[in-house]
Amino acid sequence: MRGLLAVEAAGAASVPASVLHGAVDWWRDVNESPLWQDRIFHALAVLYGIVSAVALVQLIRIECRVPEYGWTTQKVFHFLNFLVNGVRSVVFVLRRNVQLVEPEIIQHVLLDMPGLAFFTTYALLVLFWAEIYYQARAMSTDGLRPTFYWINGVVYAIQVINVLW
Repeated sequence: MRGLLAVEAAGAASVPASVLHGAVDWWRDVNESPLWQDRIFHALAVLYGIVSAVALVQLIRIECRVPEYGWTTQKVFHFLNFLVNGVRSVVFVLRRNVQLVEPEIIQHVLLDMPGLAFFTTYALLVLFWAEIYYQARAMSTDGLRPTFYWINGVVYAIQVINVLW
């Protein structure tokens, strides 16, 4: 009985190894294929474009419903989502051209700014919910926006220093 269990265990252990080897080969084929890379990047561009369009529609919808409030936190959030995802979509479409841009600092700006704007977008979402929470508790929200600006300023400064060095 023990011998049978050992043979079954050895057989079960060897099957995933061969399957895993096939997965590594598949990934290597995809990773080295310009056609596959172009298809994947164009699919990502389409998906980011869809998210960008949805954010723009939402922004327009909110603006049409309540235009008298101006630029609220919610409107800025949707605008930043539109901007971030739109730029990412364009970068994915023009990926090969972006890699050829000179000077190299412009490449860094084009590739890093969407990530920084993404950080700002979701930090703004945290600010939005913090304001709602503070207002529900009848607490002062005076310190929230300066903290938001300060945190974003530090993150952007670190990124600028990182790129320049």
